[in-house]
Amino acid sequence: MYAIVKTGGKQYKVEPNQIFEVERLQEEVGTKIELDALMVVNENEVITGTPVVADTKVIVQVMNHGKGVKLHIFKYKPKKRVRTKMGHRQQFTSLKVLEIIKK
Repeated sequence: MYAIVKTGGKQYKVEPNQIFEVERLQEEVGTKIELDALMVVNENEVITGTPVVADTKVIVQVMNHGKGVKLHIFKYKPKKRVRTKMGHRQQFTSLKVLEIIKK
């Protein structure tokens, strides 16, 4: 069984006991969150929502917060002596899927 959930403007395919990373959430480590399922796939059954599946929740637990790998951005304009070097590290939250509840 797996489900498609949406958070942070992105969609993720999740299964029970899976750990996945999403954009930074404000919840503290150890809290449990309920996410709405856009689609649920059981062994022989596919249920799609409009836009979410009714009476279905995905229970996840916040594992930790962190920063991703550093990206280096370098811009320049030729023949103008204009050079700009920047870096970026995206913040993320690791979530663990505890269960997919379908009523």
